[in-house]
Amino acid sequence: MYTYEHQKRILYGETDQMGYLYYGNYCLLYEAGRTESIRAIGVSYKYLEEEMKVMMPVLAVSSRYLRPIKYDEHITIKTILRERPGKLIVFEHEIFNENGDLAHKAEVKLVFVDMVTQKRVSTPDYLNDKLAVYFDQ
Repeated sequence: MYTYEHQKRILYGETDQMGYLYYGNYCLLYEAGRTESIRAIGVSYKYLEEEMKVMMPVLAVSSRYLRPIKYDEHITIKTILRERPGKLIVFEHEIFNENGDLAHKAEVKLVFVDMVTQKRVSTPDYLNDKLAVYFDQ
């Protein structure tokens, strides 16, 4: 299992009239968690796309709003990979408010697509090798 935590402060422009994080902006938090979690192991989306010619489109998103997240809160986005990726990669996200309370949960499923052929492929070896240490124990 691989886990990574990313912290962020909620900006005024990310909130609605009530001062709560706008529901449509939660997907941006998932993306920040995903992007930074794979960057932490030495892989970037940019490298996968530009050098490996593999993109990762989102296949499905499910989310659960448990508590409001408010303007200026310093949140923690916990990103979890419970299983080694194969034909798809499943990221779980838990978002905690600045008091450490679980405020939101989500699951995002992505697939790997060869940018030249536009066909689904398995996890690139480059990413798989970086994740091996977390799953081959």
